[in-house]
Amino acid sequence: MSSHVSLSRYLVEEQRLHGKIPAQLRLLLEVVARACKGISHAVNKGALGDVMGSAGSENVQGEVQKKLDIIANEVLIEANEWGGHLAAMASEEMDSIYVVPNRYPQGEYLLLFDPLDGSSNIDVNVSIGTIFSVLQKPDGNSAVTEKDFLQAGAKQVAAGYCVYGPQTMLVLTVGDGVVMFTLDREQGSFVLTQEKVQIPEDTQEFAINMSNMRHWAAPVKRYVDECLQGQEGVRGKNFNMRWIASMVADVHRILMRGGIFMYPWDQREPNKPGKLRLMYEANPMSWLIEQAGGAATNGHERILNIQPAQLHERVSVILGSKNEVERVTTYHRS
Repeated sequence: MSSHVSLSRYLVEEQRLHGKIPAQLRLLLEVVARACKGISHAVNKGALGDVMGSAGSENVQGEVQKKLDIIANEVLIEANEWGGHLAAMASEEMDSIYVVPNRYPQGEYLLLFDPLDGSSNIDVNVSIGTIFSVLQKPDGNSAVTEKDFLQAGAKQVAAGYCVYGPQTMLVLTVGDGVVMFTLDREQGSFVLTQEKVQIPEDTQEFAINMSNMRHWAAPVKRYVDECLQGQEGVRGKNFNMRWIASMVADVHRILMRGGIFMYPWDQREPNKPGKLRLMYEANPMSWLIEQAGGAATNGHERILNIQPAQLHERVSVILGSKNEVERVTTYHRS
Protein backbone atom coordinates (compact mmCIF):
# COMPACT_ATOMS: atom_id res chain seq x y z
CA MET A 1 0.00 0.00 0.00
CA SER A 2 1.27 3.47 -0.87
CA SER A 3 0.26 6.52 1.14
CA HIS A 4 0.09 8.40 -2.16
CA VAL A 5 -2.61 6.29 -3.82
CA SER A 6 -5.67 8.47 -4.32
CA LEU A 7 -9.21 7.11 -4.50
CA SER A 8 -9.33 7.85 -8.24
CA ARG A 9 -6.08 5.99 -8.88
CA TYR A 10 -7.19 3.06 -6.74
CA LEU A 11 -10.48 2.72 -8.63
CA VAL A 12 -8.79 3.04 -12.04
CA GLU A 13 -6.22 0.37 -11.17
CA GLU A 14 -8.88 -1.97 -9.81
CA GLN A 15 -10.80 -1.51 -13.06
CA ARG A 16 -7.72 -1.97 -15.22
CA LEU A 17 -5.96 -4.82 -13.41
CA HIS A 18 -8.81 -6.84 -11.93
CA GLY A 19 -11.90 -5.83 -13.88
CA LYS A 20 -13.77 -5.42 -10.60
CA ILE A 21 -15.17 -1.96 -11.21
CA PRO A 22 -16.92 -1.02 -14.49
CA ALA A 23 -16.22 2.49 -15.76
CA GLN A 24 -19.67 3.84 -14.89
CA LEU A 25 -19.47 2.46 -11.36
CA ARG A 26 -16.03 4.02 -10.94
CA LEU A 27 -17.40 7.41 -11.97
CA LEU A 28 -20.35 7.01 -9.60
CA LEU A 29 -18.08 6.25 -6.64
CA GLU A 30 -15.87 9.23 -7.43
CA VAL A 31 -18.90 11.53 -7.53
CA VAL A 32 -20.20 10.17 -4.22
CA ALA A 33 -16.76 10.78 -2.71
CA ARG A 34 -16.75 14.38 -3.97
CA ALA A 35 -20.19 14.92 -2.48
CA CYS A 36 -18.95 13.56 0.85
CA LYS A 37 -16.09 16.06 0.76
CA GLY A 38 -18.65 18.83 0.38
CA ILE A 39 -20.68 17.49 3.30
CA SER A 40 -17.50 17.22 5.36
CA HIS A 41 -16.77 20.91 4.77
CA ALA A 42 -20.30 21.86 5.87
CA VAL A 43 -20.02 19.68 9.00
CA ASN A 44 -16.63 21.19 9.89
CA LYS A 45 -17.97 24.74 9.68
CA GLY A 46 -20.59 24.00 12.31
CA ALA A 47 -22.11 27.11 13.84
CA LEU A 48 -19.89 29.29 11.63
CA GLY A 49 -21.81 28.07 8.60
CA ASP A 50 -25.29 28.40 10.11
CA VAL A 51 -25.89 24.68 9.70
CA MET A 52 -26.64 23.74 13.31
CA GLY A 53 -29.99 22.99 14.87
CA SER A 54 -33.36 21.78 13.65
CA ALA A 55 -34.81 22.54 10.24
CA GLY A 56 -38.33 22.54 11.70
CA SER A 57 -39.51 19.68 9.49
CA GLU A 58 -39.89 15.89 9.65
CA ASN A 59 -38.75 13.18 7.25
CA VAL A 60 -40.83 10.23 6.04
CA GLN A 61 -39.91 8.32 9.22
CA GLY A 62 -41.50 11.04 11.35
CA GLU A 63 -38.11 12.15 12.68
CA VAL A 64 -37.25 15.81 13.14
CA GLN A 65 -34.76 16.88 10.46
CA LYS A 66 -31.61 18.81 11.24
CA LYS A 67 -30.44 21.55 8.88
CA LEU A 68 -27.45 19.39 7.96
CA ASP A 69 -29.74 16.44 7.11
CA ILE A 70 -31.36 18.53 4.37
CA ILE A 71 -28.07 20.08 3.21
CA ALA A 72 -26.39 16.66 2.92
CA ASN A 73 -29.36 15.23 1.03
CA GLU A 74 -29.31 18.09 -1.48
CA VAL A 75 -25.53 17.84 -1.94
CA LEU A 76 -25.77 14.15 -2.83
CA ILE A 77 -28.66 14.64 -5.26
CA GLU A 78 -27.12 17.62 -7.06
CA ALA A 79 -23.74 15.89 -7.36
CA ASN A 80 -25.14 12.66 -8.80
CA GLU A 81 -28.11 13.58 -10.99
CA TRP A 82 -26.28 14.84 -14.09
CA GLY A 83 -23.36 12.42 -14.57
CA GLY A 84 -25.12 9.79 -16.66
CA HIS A 85 -24.24 6.88 -14.38
CA LEU A 86 -27.46 6.81 -12.35
CA ALA A 87 -31.08 5.99 -13.20
CA ALA A 88 -32.51 7.02 -9.83
CA MET A 89 -31.76 7.66 -6.16
CA ALA A 90 -33.48 6.94 -2.86
CA SER A 91 -32.79 8.60 0.47
CA GLU A 92 -33.83 8.13 4.06
CA GLU A 93 -34.88 11.77 3.98
CA MET A 94 -37.24 11.48 0.97
CA ASP A 95 -40.70 9.93 0.78
CA SER A 96 -40.10 8.18 -2.54
CA ILE A 97 -37.40 7.72 -5.17
CA TYR A 98 -35.78 10.54 -7.12
CA VAL A 99 -35.60 9.65 -10.82
CA VAL A 100 -32.85 11.35 -12.81
CA PRO A 101 -34.53 14.21 -14.74
CA ASN A 102 -35.08 13.75 -18.48
CA ARG A 103 -32.68 16.57 -19.29
CA TYR A 104 -29.83 14.30 -18.13
CA PRO A 105 -28.81 10.87 -19.48
CA GLN A 106 -29.85 7.87 -17.38
CA GLY A 107 -27.32 5.26 -16.34
CA GLU A 108 -27.60 1.66 -15.15
CA TYR A 109 -27.18 2.13 -11.40
CA LEU A 110 -29.39 2.95 -8.43
CA LEU A 111 -28.03 4.86 -5.44
CA LEU A 112 -29.45 4.68 -1.92
CA PHE A 113 -28.13 6.76 0.96
CA ASP A 114 -28.57 7.97 4.49
CA PRO A 115 -27.18 11.47 3.94
CA LEU A 116 -26.28 12.10 7.57
CA ASP A 117 -26.37 9.17 9.97
CA GLY A 118 -26.29 10.03 13.67
CA SER A 119 -27.59 13.53 13.12
CA SER A 120 -28.75 13.75 16.75
CA ASN A 121 -25.03 14.17 17.50
CA ILE A 122 -24.50 17.16 15.20
CA ASP A 123 -24.97 19.86 17.80
CA VAL A 124 -22.65 18.17 20.33
CA ASN A 125 -19.75 17.67 17.88
CA VAL A 126 -19.70 13.87 17.90
CA SER A 127 -18.77 11.81 14.82
CA ILE A 128 -21.51 11.43 12.22
CA GLY A 129 -21.45 10.14 8.66
CA THR A 130 -22.95 9.35 5.26
CA ILE A 131 -23.90 5.76 4.33
CA PHE A 132 -24.46 4.67 0.73
CA SER A 133 -25.41 1.58 -1.26
CA VAL A 134 -25.29 0.95 -5.02
CA LEU A 135 -27.54 -1.47 -6.89
CA GLN A 136 -27.78 -2.32 -10.57
CA LYS A 137 -30.99 -1.37 -12.31
CA PRO A 138 -32.83 -4.55 -13.38
CA ASP A 139 -32.44 -5.35 -17.07
CA GLY A 140 -35.28 -4.54 -19.42
CA ASN A 141 -36.90 -1.90 -17.27
CA SER A 142 -37.30 1.41 -19.08
CA ALA A 143 -39.08 3.53 -16.48
CA VAL A 144 -37.60 3.31 -13.00
CA THR A 145 -39.98 2.48 -10.13
CA GLU A 146 -39.62 1.84 -6.40
CA LYS A 147 -39.85 -1.88 -7.14
CA ASP A 148 -36.46 -1.71 -8.91
CA PHE A 149 -34.87 -0.74 -5.59
CA LEU A 150 -36.37 -3.66 -3.67
CA GLN A 151 -33.38 -5.95 -4.04
CA ALA A 152 -31.78 -8.07 -1.33
CA GLY A 153 -28.56 -6.65 0.09
CA ALA A 154 -26.59 -9.54 -1.45
CA LYS A 155 -27.17 -7.88 -4.84
CA GLN A 156 -25.28 -4.67 -3.95
CA VAL A 157 -22.42 -3.82 -6.32
CA ALA A 158 -20.82 -1.24 -4.02
CA ALA A 159 -21.36 0.07 -0.52
CA GLY A 160 -19.63 2.31 1.93
CA TYR A 161 -19.74 5.20 4.31
CA CYS A 162 -17.92 8.43 5.05
CA VAL A 163 -17.32 9.24 8.71
CA TYR A 164 -16.85 12.88 9.70
CA GLY A 165 -14.72 12.73 12.81
CA PRO A 166 -11.23 13.92 13.80
CA GLN A 167 -10.36 12.70 10.31
CA THR A 168 -12.80 12.39 7.43
CA MET A 169 -12.58 8.79 6.21
CA LEU A 170 -14.23 6.98 3.31
CA VAL A 171 -14.72 3.23 3.77
CA LEU A 172 -15.63 1.20 0.68
CA THR A 173 -16.31 -2.28 -0.65
CA VAL A 174 -17.05 -3.46 -4.18
CA GLY A 175 -17.14 -7.12 -3.14
CA ASP A 176 -13.37 -7.60 -2.92
CA GLY A 177 -12.65 -6.72 0.70
CA VAL A 178 -12.81 -3.41 2.56
CA VAL A 179 -10.54 -0.43 1.93
CA MET A 180 -10.23 2.84 3.82
CA PHE A 181 -9.30 6.30 2.53
CA THR A 182 -8.49 9.40 4.57
CA LEU A 183 -9.25 12.88 3.29
CA ASP A 184 -6.05 14.88 2.78
CA ARG A 185 -7.37 18.42 3.03
CA GLU A 186 -4.17 19.92 1.61
CA GLN A 187 -4.42 17.80 -1.54
CA GLY A 188 -8.22 17.84 -1.54
CA SER A 189 -8.41 14.11 -2.22
CA PHE A 190 -9.08 10.83 -0.44
CA VAL A 191 -5.85 8.85 0.01
CA LEU A 192 -5.65 5.09 0.57
CA THR A 193 -4.65 4.39 4.17
CA GLN A 194 -5.75 0.80 4.82
CA GLU A 195 -6.45 -2.27 2.70
CA LYS A 196 -7.83 -5.74 3.44
CA VAL A 197 -9.53 -4.66 6.66
CA GLN A 198 -10.27 -7.64 8.93
CA ILE A 199 -12.44 -7.81 12.04
CA PRO A 200 -11.24 -10.14 14.84
CA GLU A 201 -13.60 -13.12 15.21
CA ASP A 202 -13.73 -12.68 18.99
CA THR A 203 -14.20 -9.54 21.04
CA GLN A 204 -14.65 -8.20 24.55
CA GLU A 205 -16.60 -5.11 23.52
CA PHE A 206 -20.30 -4.62 22.80
CA ALA A 207 -22.32 -1.61 21.67
CA ILE A 208 -25.99 -1.27 22.57
CA ASN A 209 -28.31 1.31 24.10
CA MET A 210 -28.59 -0.07 27.63
CA SER A 211 -31.44 2.31 28.53
CA ASN A 212 -33.76 0.08 26.45
CA MET A 213 -32.83 -3.12 28.30
CA ARG A 214 -36.28 -3.53 29.89
CA HIS A 215 -37.82 -3.62 26.39
CA TRP A 216 -35.54 -6.22 24.79
CA ALA A 217 -36.43 -9.76 23.84
CA ALA A 218 -35.09 -12.57 26.06
CA PRO A 219 -32.18 -13.61 23.76
CA VAL A 220 -30.68 -10.10 23.77
CA LYS A 221 -31.11 -9.80 27.54
CA ARG A 222 -29.41 -13.16 27.99
CA TYR A 223 -26.42 -12.17 25.87
CA VAL A 224 -25.90 -8.79 27.56
CA ASP A 225 -26.39 -10.31 31.03
CA GLU A 226 -23.63 -12.80 30.27
CA CYS A 227 -21.31 -10.01 29.13
CA LEU A 228 -22.01 -8.03 32.31
CA GLN A 229 -21.17 -11.01 34.53
CA GLY A 230 -17.55 -10.57 33.49
CA GLN A 231 -14.74 -12.97 34.28
CA GLU A 232 -16.74 -14.72 36.98
CA GLY A 233 -19.63 -15.47 34.61
CA VAL A 234 -20.32 -17.99 31.88
CA ARG A 235 -18.19 -16.07 29.35
CA GLY A 236 -15.12 -16.10 31.55
CA LYS A 237 -13.94 -12.65 30.49
CA ASN A 238 -14.68 -8.99 31.10
CA PHE A 239 -16.50 -6.91 28.49
CA ASN A 240 -16.47 -3.18 27.82
CA MET A 241 -19.53 -1.35 26.55
CA ARG A 242 -19.44 1.41 23.93
CA TRP A 243 -22.40 3.34 22.52
CA ILE A 244 -21.99 6.48 20.37
CA ALA A 245 -25.58 6.63 19.05
CA SER A 246 -24.16 7.05 15.55
CA MET A 247 -24.16 3.80 13.56
CA VAL A 248 -21.35 5.05 11.32
CA ALA A 249 -19.10 5.74 14.31
CA ASP A 250 -19.94 2.47 16.07
CA VAL A 251 -19.42 0.37 12.93
CA HIS A 252 -16.18 2.19 12.15
CA ARG A 253 -14.83 1.29 15.59
CA ILE A 254 -15.77 -2.36 15.01
CA LEU A 255 -14.01 -2.41 11.63
CA MET A 256 -10.90 -0.98 13.26
CA ARG A 257 -10.68 -3.23 16.34
CA GLY A 258 -13.62 -5.63 16.55
CA GLY A 259 -16.76 -5.67 18.66
CA ILE A 260 -20.47 -6.27 18.28
CA PHE A 261 -23.17 -3.68 17.53
CA MET A 262 -26.80 -4.37 18.35
CA TYR A 263 -29.93 -2.37 17.62
CA PRO A 264 -32.52 -5.08 18.27
CA TRP A 265 -36.28 -5.33 18.10
CA ASP A 266 -37.96 -4.20 21.29
CA GLN A 267 -41.48 -4.39 22.67
CA ARG A 268 -42.22 -0.65 22.61
CA GLU A 269 -43.24 -0.98 18.95
CA PRO A 270 -43.80 -4.74 18.62
CA ASN A 271 -45.15 -4.53 15.06
CA LYS A 272 -41.92 -3.01 13.78
CA PRO A 273 -39.11 -5.50 13.12
CA GLY A 274 -36.50 -2.96 14.27
CA LYS A 275 -35.42 0.65 14.25
CA LEU A 276 -32.72 0.88 11.58
CA ARG A 277 -33.48 1.06 7.85
CA LEU A 278 -32.74 -2.06 5.86
CA MET A 279 -31.95 -0.35 2.55
CA TYR A 280 -30.03 2.72 3.72
CA GLU A 281 -28.19 1.48 6.82
CA ALA A 282 -28.35 -2.27 7.47
CA ASN A 283 -27.58 -3.55 3.97
CA PRO A 284 -24.49 -1.44 3.21
CA MET A 285 -23.08 -1.82 6.73
CA SER A 286 -23.73 -5.58 6.75
CA TRP A 287 -21.89 -6.04 3.47
CA LEU A 288 -18.91 -4.05 4.73
CA ILE A 289 -18.84 -6.12 7.93
CA GLU A 290 -19.04 -9.41 6.02
CA GLN A 291 -16.36 -8.32 3.57
CA ALA A 292 -14.10 -7.71 6.58
CA GLY A 293 -14.69 -11.20 7.97
CA GLY A 294 -17.55 -10.36 10.33
CA ALA A 295 -21.22 -11.34 10.36
CA ALA A 296 -24.56 -9.52 10.31
CA THR A 297 -28.00 -10.92 11.15
CA ASN A 298 -31.39 -9.73 12.35
CA GLY A 299 -31.24 -12.38 15.06
CA HIS A 300 -32.71 -15.07 12.83
CA GLU A 301 -31.20 -14.77 9.36
CA ARG A 302 -28.44 -13.09 7.41
CA ILE A 303 -29.42 -9.48 6.77
CA LEU A 304 -28.14 -9.56 3.19
CA ASN A 305 -30.63 -12.34 2.37
CA ILE A 306 -33.69 -10.35 3.44
CA GLN A 307 -35.99 -9.50 0.53
CA PRO A 308 -37.26 -5.95 1.16
CA ALA A 309 -40.96 -5.32 0.75
CA GLN A 310 -40.85 -1.53 0.93
CA LEU A 311 -38.39 1.30 0.44
CA HIS A 312 -38.22 2.44 4.06
CA GLU A 313 -38.37 -1.01 5.65
CA ARG A 314 -36.87 -1.38 9.12
CA VAL A 315 -34.88 -4.26 10.56
CA SER A 316 -33.26 -5.51 13.74
CA VAL A 317 -29.45 -5.37 13.44
CA ILE A 318 -26.76 -7.50 15.10
CA LEU A 319 -23.36 -7.18 13.43
CA GLY A 320 -19.64 -7.31 14.08
CA SER A 321 -17.16 -9.95 15.27
CA LYS A 322 -18.28 -13.27 13.80
CA ASN A 323 -18.32 -15.48 16.89
CA GLU A 324 -20.27 -12.99 18.99
CA VAL A 325 -22.90 -12.41 16.29
CA GLU A 326 -23.32 -16.16 15.89
CA ARG A 327 -23.80 -16.53 19.66
CA VAL A 328 -26.61 -13.93 19.79
CA THR A 329 -28.22 -15.44 16.68
CA THR A 330 -28.09 -18.91 18.24
CA TYR A 331 -29.86 -17.56 21.33
CA HIS A 332 -32.65 -16.21 19.10
CA ARG A 333 -33.02 -19.48 17.20
CA SER A 334 -33.14 -21.60 20.35
